[in-house]
Amino acid sequence: MVVFKSRQPPIDLPTELTDWDWLFDSSHSPLNKYPPNELAGFQNAVTKERVDWADVKKYSTYIATALVKKYGLKTGETVSLFGQNTVWYPVAMFAGLRVGAKISGASPAYNVEEMTFALKTADSKFLLTTPGSMEVASASAKAAGLPRSNVFLLEGELPGYTTVQELIRIGKSYGENGQTPAFKIPVGKKNKDVCGFLSFSSGTTGLPKAVMISHQNVIAQCLQIQQITPETQKKIMAVLPLFHITGLVHQMHLPILLNAEVIMLPQFTMEGMLNTICEYKLSELLLVPPILIRLVRDSIVDKYDLSHVTRFSSGAAPLSEEIILLLQKKFPNTGFKQGYGMTESCSCITAHPPEKFSYKYANSGGAIVASTEVKIIKPDGTEAGLNEDGEVLARGPQVVMGYLNNPKATAETFDANGFLHTGDQGSIDEENMIHISDRIKELIKVKGIGVAPAELEDLLLGHPKVEDVAVMSVPDEYSGELPKAYIALKPNIEESVAVGKEILAYVKEKKVRYKWLNQVEFIKEIPKSPSGKILRRVLRDKEKAGKFGLVVKDEAKAKL
Repeated sequence: MVVFKSRQPPIDLPTELTDWDWLFDSSHSPLNKYPPNELAGFQNAVTKERVDWADVKKYSTYIATALVKKYGLKTGETVSLFGQNTVWYPVAMFAGLRVGAKISGASPAYNVEEMTFALKTADSKFLLTTPGSMEVASASAKAAGLPRSNVFLLEGELPGYTTVQELIRIGKSYGENGQTPAFKIPVGKKNKDVCGFLSFSSGTTGLPKAVMISHQNVIAQCLQIQQITPETQKKIMAVLPLFHITGLVHQMHLPILLNAEVIMLPQFTMEGMLNTICEYKLSELLLVPPILIRLVRDSIVDKYDLSHVTRFSSGAAPLSEEIILLLQKKFPNTGFKQGYGMTESCSCITAHPPEKFSYKYANSGGAIVASTEVKIIKPDGTEAGLNEDGEVLARGPQVVMGYLNNPKATAETFDANGFLHTGDQGSIDEENMIHISDRIKELIKVKGIGVAPAELEDLLLGHPKVEDVAVMSVPDEYSGELPKAYIALKPNIEESVAVGKEILAYVKEKKVRYKWLNQVEFIKEIPKSPSGKILRRVLRDKEKAGKFGLVVKDEAKAKL
């Protein structure tokens, strides 16, 4: 049996501790390792608002007590967070975790329909949001049956809504001895058995599903990444959205373990990010491909002195070889690292260790992280050896519990031996580094965010002029991939640019921006197998051969 094992020493994983106790109330906690004046924290790059780890512990405790004692939050219930990056996001997250709630993050770009689906699927009892997201939040809460009294503001003020600052005051009023005790792992269970987070992913296929992430998963991933993080890493820029698995692990958990300051950007603008990088003299930058592409292509970058940057870190989506070469050329004194993984592996299955930060390793997704095993299964079902391609399977303490209330999807993705079937095709080389060659699964990765073709196909089949449809990805230099729809029109409808534009507009009206179609191509018939499964391979081959019918493209330039 060919199983590729990590060459890192195994992690020492606590199995009885909750996420909260591990970070704030154990020998692992920075609170027990550093004097108060040396504690790092979360700070807002724009307003300079800051909470150090001791503040986070104190405020989270008060908020937790208020939610339990005044608002009736119970262990195991779900608290949803929906909004832009703010220092109060992790404070609220840890408040829920402290008393055994599940935390569900949602993209601030969601519309009412998508947010309602997220609230209902997670069975959320509370929602914390920011002023800019309140319009969608309040409508979604109403549609999902959440009372207005259970919708709170993470920052700012709006009439009729309780703020996090008020929750802190309410919690504090119960006195130091009146605080709700911290949740403990129940007798007979370990931290791998208790769900701490619900993160939405399209999985390997299909509609968005709530991924159940245990307390162990996050602790394990932090320990795996800590092992390969240089001790000089003491400042981390949080420009990526906090709801994403990268945000959850690398911007809200790992920095506490490392006692590294987190500089949060509430919104992304290229200028705002560059100003922050220079102001705080940040040396390692955790970014995603669309931002890295702009770093090498955007003329605004030349106005800034980035000589203090020593390393770029990429994740969430593949970065093209062309961009890696441009990055090395523009920033010759830097190194590069990236991680490969997914929500279902609580971030990384592989990542670059320090001895592999050189650009010559940049085309790899990194080495297998500690306590993790990888198998490569060839199309004929046999196990691949070195440098042989096949589906990537992974097993380790970071592999999640499964999908909430979805045993079928769980069984399809996580096998009986504990291996996660990633749906990605790749190989392992002599240095234990992974190389991802293609994606077997149908998921379209737009700027690192998964878009399920099935979701867009379902929507388009509801259009009065559409008879049949298949949605596929097309490569895009800026976003990585974008969705393209092959449309077979109803018999009495003529193919035309006007109909194509109507279909593009229909999707824009119904879906969040990253799910918008890049183009529509009219086709007489969608190729299907006898069982009715879309033969995407046939469409891919047609695309590669450059044989096109009438194609209507979206002229709007996608924004980051």
